Amino acid sequence: MPYYMLHGRYSSSAIKAMVSNPQDREASAKKLAESLGAKLHSFFFTFGQDDFVAIIEAPDDATAAALSMTVGASGGFSGGATTKLMTAKEAMSAMTAAGKAAKSYKPPA
Repeated sequence: MPYYMLHGRYSSSAIKAMVSNPQDREASAKKLAESLGAKLHSFFFTFGQDDFVAIIEAPDDATAAALSMTVGASGGFSGGATTKLMTAKEAMSAMTAAGKAAKSYKPPA
């Protein structure tokens, strides 16, 4: 199954709620992923532009999009993104294919 990185920012009201009532957001993310047939591999709170990063494994892009849409529609976030990830083995396969394709490509001259 493909891997995806979800990262985002909580809304100010969500942060206020977590400060007033600390809660395990990893458990919530895991439950959501499992409800869609995906698996949460890791969940981290972060410093910087984003407030969290989650690595999930999902059956397909549509499932990952559904997970992202569910989170976005909740109102608890002010922004974020989903990035499809490749394993090293998948990247090596792409490198091999690119090496073969390079023989038939001419760059602008």
